[in-house]
Amino acid sequence: MKRLIQSSALPSRNFVCHHVPLRTLHTSPPNPATIASITASGPPPKPPAPSADHVDARVARRRKQAELLKRGRDMRAVEGGKGGGTAKTKRFWKDVHVKEVEGGLQIHLDTRPLRRPNKEILTIPKSKPHLATAIALEWDLLVSAQQALRHHLIPMTSLVSRALDIIDDDASPNPSIRDSIITSLLRYLDTDSLLCWAPEPKADPPGYETHKERVRSLRSIQMEAAQPVIQYLTERVWPGVKIVPALGESIFPRPQEEGTRAVIAGWMAGLPAWELAGLERGVLAGKGVLGASRLVVEWSETLNLGTREGGGGNGVNGEGEGNGKGKRWGVEEAAKAASLEVDWQTGMWGEVEDTHDVEKEDVRRQFGSVVLLVSGVKA
Repeated sequence: MKRLIQSSALPSRNFVCHHVPLRTLHTSPPNPATIASITASGPPPKPPAPSADHVDARVARRRKQAELLKRGRDMRAVEGGKGGGTAKTKRFWKDVHVKEVEGGLQIHLDTRPLRRPNKEILTIPKSKPHLATAIALEWDLLVSAQQALRHHLIPMTSLVSRALDIIDDDASPNPSIRDSIITSLLRYLDTDSLLCWAPEPKADPPGYETHKERVRSLRSIQMEAAQPVIQYLTERVWPGVKIVPALGESIFPRPQEEGTRAVIAGWMAGLPAWELAGLERGVLAGKGVLGASRLVVEWSETLNLGTREGGGGNGVNGEGEGNGKGKRWGVEEAAKAASLEVDWQTGMWGEVEDTHDVEKEDVRRQFGSVVLLVSGVKA
C-alpha cells in the first residue's frame, strides 16, 4: 500500500512556497521460517553431567551443614546438663577432677594434669579448694579441646596462670611483670570510677521545686558510695593518705598527689602474686583502683586486715563480718560502686536489652573471680 506525503513550509515574514518531492513508503511481507527436516539417526544424547569441581563444592557444603547441626546438638546437650550427642567424644578427656598432691591441688583431665602454657603443671595452694573446683568446672563444660584456646571460656584458668606467671617472674633475676602491672594500674587512679562525681545539680526552675524530693542527684549517690570506701582505705590500708575527687566542675581529671601515688604504688609492690593478679582483674573490670583494692583487702587470705578491729580476713572462713556478725563488702557492693552512673541512667530511662543486662552480669562475674582467686580457707 502506497501513501503520498506532502509537506509545506510554515508562513513567515518573507513567504515563499517550496514544493517537496514525493516519497513512497511501503512495507514488505515477512518471510516464513524454513523448517529443516530431521535427518539424524540413533538414540537421543545423554543429559549434561556436573563437573567434578561442582560435585566437590556440593559435598563440602553438605558436610559443613552436617557439622553445624551436630555442633548445635552438642551445645544443647551441654546446656541441658544431659551430656548427650557427641559432646564427650570431641575432647580427649571424659572426667575432670581435683587431685591433692604434695605441692597443692591439681586439676586432672582423666589421668593427665592440667598444664600451663609453659608446659608446667598448674598447681593451686591447698588453701584454695574453691578456686580449684571452679577451674575443674570450666574444663568439664568444654565440649572440645579447641575451646580451651579461647580465653573467655576458661577465665579462671587464665587468671590463675597470670598469678603463677607473676610468681615465676618475681623469682627471676630481672623481674618485669610486677612493675608493668603497677604502672598500668596507677593510670586508673586519676580517673577512678569512684572519684568521678557529677557536677552539683542546678536549681530547679520555678514550678519544679519538688523534683529533688522525687529523684536524688547523681552526685549525692556517688558521694554516699565512695566515702565509706575512701575512709576504710585511708584509715586501714593506706594510713594518712589523702584522696581527692577526680572530676567535679571540670571535664579534666584532677591528678592525685605524688605522695598518694607513691604510697599506693608501694602497697601494690608488696602484694602477694595472687592478690596482685586479682587486683589487676578487679581494676580492669571496674575501671578503678579504690573498689578493686577494697574487694581484695576484704577477701584476701594473706593480708589479714578483716572488716572490723580484731577481725581476720581469711577469705570465706574469715573472722570478720562474714560469719553472721555483719555484712561483708563483696561482689554485689563492688559491682554497684563501679556502675553507679549506668544504674542511675537506666533507672530513669530504661535498659537496652542484650547490652546493659549483659554488662551488669559480666562485671559481677569478673569481681567474683577476684574473690575466688584471693580468698582461702583455714587449714
